[in-house]
Parts: sequence; structure tokens; C-alpha cells
Amino acid sequence: MKLWIVLLWVLLWAVRVDAQQYFGEKIDDKGITPMEDVISSLVAGKKVHAKIKGQVSGVCKMKGCWMTIQDEKGNEFFVRFKDYGFFVPKDIEGKTAVIEGDAFIHVTPVEELRHYAEDEGKSKEEIEKITQPKREYRFTASGVIIYD
Repeated sequence: MKLWIVLLWVLLWAVRVDAQQYFGEKIDDKGITPMEDVISSLVAGKKVHAKIKGQVSGVCKMKGCWMTIQDEKGNEFFVRFKDYGFFVPKDIEGKTAVIEGDAFIHVTPVEELRHYAEDEGKSKEEIEKITQPKREYRFTASGVIIYD
């Protein structure tokens, strides 16, 4: 009977450990700044080092080379990964993420927006509706935590 309890405890511990996945540099969830505070500190042409938390609202379906995260107020960051050095799983939409790195303002050209829409699996009609560049908040993450 004691062996059964030990095995159950080990299994529960393993599930708990797997509840967090790390990508890139190992980071923790301490010192998180609210997205709106990071956004209000951004100035065109300047980067701000930050750690933010949000829900994954989009991800590259081709290879996980980018994602978008947003907070409960609808603030959103488009996230790429430092030096194209790591990717995230393609099935993480709706999960919570903590990211650390550099935030900045970026004006994304139409062709690039269409490319990302294609990566995300959008229809041809949705892609053709993209006709204007978009000013957006970007983030180059050096480390990511994904919570299950």
C-alpha cells in the first residue's frame, strides 16, 4: 500500500512540474509589469526591457516562430523570439504566458501582416482584407514560460 501512495505522489509531482514549459533563457514569474504600464512607457524608436504576462491569443501554425499575447484589458503584444533562437508549441492559444525581453513600437508593412496571417492559418479572403500597415506593440522575448 505504501508503494502505491509513493507512486501516486511521484505521478502528481511530475504532472505539476509539467504544468510549466520553458523556452529560451530560463526566466521566472517574479517582477511582472502590467502590459498597460509597459505600453505607456514606450516611445517610438526606443526599447524597454520588461517582463509581462498574458494569454496567448495567436501563434504561428507553421512552426511556432511567433505568438501574440494579450491581457484582460485587450492590450496586445506581437512576440518574436531573440535571434530566432527558439520556438513555442503551435497549440498554445488560450494558455497563459510570461515573457521577458524588449518591448517596442513597430509599424508593420502590409506584406508582413499578410505573411503572419497566412502563418496563422487565416483564409485567403481574410488575408486580402489586409490593406494598411499597422502600428503595433512588439516584443522580442529572450525567455518564455507557458502555463498549461
